[in-house]
Amino acid sequence: MSNSIKQQKTKHLNGFSHFEIGDDHLYTGIDTPLKKDAFDMSDEDKKKKISILFEEIMNVMGLDLTDDSLKGTPDRVAKMYIDEIYSGLNPKNKPKIALFDNKYQYNQMLVEKNITFYSNCEHHFVPIIGKAHVAYISSGKVIGLSKLNRIVQYFAKRPQVQERLTNQIGQELKTILDTEDVAVIIDAKHLCVSSRGIKDDTSATVTSFFSGAFNSPAKVAELNNYLN
Repeated sequence: MSNSIKQQKTKHLNGFSHFEIGDDHLYTGIDTPLKKDAFDMSDEDKKKKISILFEEIMNVMGLDLTDDSLKGTPDRVAKMYIDEIYSGLNPKNKPKIALFDNKYQYNQMLVEKNITFYSNCEHHFVPIIGKAHVAYISSGKVIGLSKLNRIVQYFAKRPQVQERLTNQIGQELKTILDTEDVAVIIDAKHLCVSSRGIKDDTSATVTSFFSGAFNSPAKVAELNNYLN
């Protein structure tokens, strides 16, 4: 292993190395960590390279890639990574959002609950499975209900940390809807907790984003009544 890689692997955070931190949940910022040249390579070239690299991983694990069941796996994984489960990394896949005038003059909170999403933990690249609940109060514009789902899916389809995912959805809704009055609650199960490590299959993680009117205990209570 080169010295630079060793240094990266033993880099200290708050006095602890990555090895000492182990499975602890790190959250370094609201932006997904991306290299400046992240999109210089085309999706097709990325898939070709990932296929080669994943084939090497399978070879190292001792799998027989001449087997009919396995020989197509590197290509399948590469396609899945770029076109499906990590497609939210690419800004070109960001959903196009149209807003409409609030002609109904509906001035109470709108809640879209139980939005099912599948993401992946950026620490072990295993699934995060959960539901998102989003709410907003119109400042004069409204959004199509399906677009709320698409925004959740876009930010979920990348290596994630649940805290970041929650804040990314909340900030995006504030920007799109031009309102401070936004709430996001995410309730999710992390397979990095249930299928490995501590192997706790009963726990779940809940995170929230409250902005504007939703910083009021009364509004939070009203939202919880809708959710329950």
